[in-house]
Amino acid sequence: MPQDKIAELRELKEKIKLGGGQKAVDKQHEKGKLTARERILKLLDQGSFVEIDAFVEHRCTNFGMEKNKAPGDGVVTGYGTIDGRLVYIFAQDFTVMGGSLGEMHAAKIVKTQEMALKVGAPLIGINDSGGARIQEGVDALSGYGKIFYNNTIASGVIPQISVILGPCAGGAVYSPAITDFIFMVKNISKMFITGPNVIETVTGEKVSAEELGGAMTHNTVSGVAHFVDDTEDECIERIKKLLSFLPQNNLETTPVQTVQDDINRIDEKLNTLVPDNPNKAYDMKDIVFTLADNGEFLEYQPYYAQNIITGFMRLNGRSVGVVASQPKVLAGCLDINASDKAARFIRTCDAFNIPLLTLMDVPGFLPGTNQEYGGIIRHGAKMLYAFSEATVPKVTVITRKAYGGSYIAMCNKELGADMVLAWPTAEIAVMGPEGAANIIFKKEISEAEDKNSKRQEKIKEYRDTVANPYAAASRGYVDAVIEPSETRKRIISAFDMLTGKREMRPVKKHGNIPL
Repeated sequence: MPQDKIAELRELKEKIKLGGGQKAVDKQHEKGKLTARERILKLLDQGSFVEIDAFVEHRCTNFGMEKNKAPGDGVVTGYGTIDGRLVYIFAQDFTVMGGSLGEMHAAKIVKTQEMALKVGAPLIGINDSGGARIQEGVDALSGYGKIFYNNTIASGVIPQISVILGPCAGGAVYSPAITDFIFMVKNISKMFITGPNVIETVTGEKVSAEELGGAMTHNTVSGVAHFVDDTEDECIERIKKLLSFLPQNNLETTPVQTVQDDINRIDEKLNTLVPDNPNKAYDMKDIVFTLADNGEFLEYQPYYAQNIITGFMRLNGRSVGVVASQPKVLAGCLDINASDKAARFIRTCDAFNIPLLTLMDVPGFLPGTNQEYGGIIRHGAKMLYAFSEATVPKVTVITRKAYGGSYIAMCNKELGADMVLAWPTAEIAVMGPEGAANIIFKKEISEAEDKNSKRQEKIKEYRDTVANPYAAASRGYVDAVIEPSETRKRIISAFDMLTGKREMRPVKKHGNIPL
């Protein structure tokens, strides 16, 4: 082969690698941001990245676009490995026309989506774009539509991860919103439908881009994002960690890791963790970290709806999704945001064959007009639906309160829990002993000389009769009452026993979750 042809190829590839040119690359670095290729190379195993469609260019001739060369059309696509496991990836290149999306830019992403779906491998999208390329008009909008459609078709089939490492505005935010996980970085990531300038023009409201759509806004207020980090490097490491808990696709199970932690470990501190006073709070995360292999837990949406804890741990080397009440926040009550957060997480775990562990200490749904007007009935029903729909192994541990409808919503026996364990401190009842005594023994309390003494007596009577784990265990609603210190070995045993679980459901197009 003539050497000049090879030299030409090498020269072209080097030009494409430079993206929008050295000045644009330097400008990206000045903002504290990596380039698209730098991000890909940091995320993937060394030497594993294989680029696809590097030579693609736009076909637009409007508004002088024929003179505007855009290497790779502003997006880098391909595949590689993370910890030796295949992933597909695209990264928008802000150095090329601000990473704007046009017809061919979208076509590259669509091809990557289709390849990932065809072979059953996770898809990672790194978003850093000025949005739709205005010069390409409806072709750009058509491209977004195809991406959204493919996101939806791939949902629940392959894990889809969106990484926001720059602006993400207008229609561009909807692709991440459809995917399974959204990562953001403080002071770099931005997501909004309409930017600050448009909002000020239309409503007169002044708001900064960071306040409107920054990383902490979407991790604490809106609940749009799931993970947040201080730097791009930390974000990349967290993506790798998340992938270690996930299977390649919905037909596979999660990778099992060799673990040194004793599966029969007894933790005496759990025996004293729940306070004697039922109204006193404790930190449920202490239990989560104690139960997990090597005390490792990857929390999902740690800053949003903190009255419920969600995330991934390993038990005997196997991935488990955790849904846990948090007595430290709102006494562990379920509200609108907690219900949405939990339901979404439960369905994600079920889609990817990740067993579910529920840790329950829930006094009820949060009362108030804001909750009722906001549709707590509809939102709370999402949790009921998600747990009922899930066919993965489900183990529930009741540590303390389990009252009313919230007891059911946290996956009791009737919602499909395969194994329900209770600590001796568990109180399972329609409502708390205090409220129940006031209703059941209202007349006796009101007629007593010492009303407070009589009330305390009746509260104890109700607790001894109904609000304890043994009443539920006597009817088979609780499979075993256990010492807290033995919880780890009991739940590992339960999940091992459930490894071969098969549960068939009626054939249907799809259910109708109360959105």
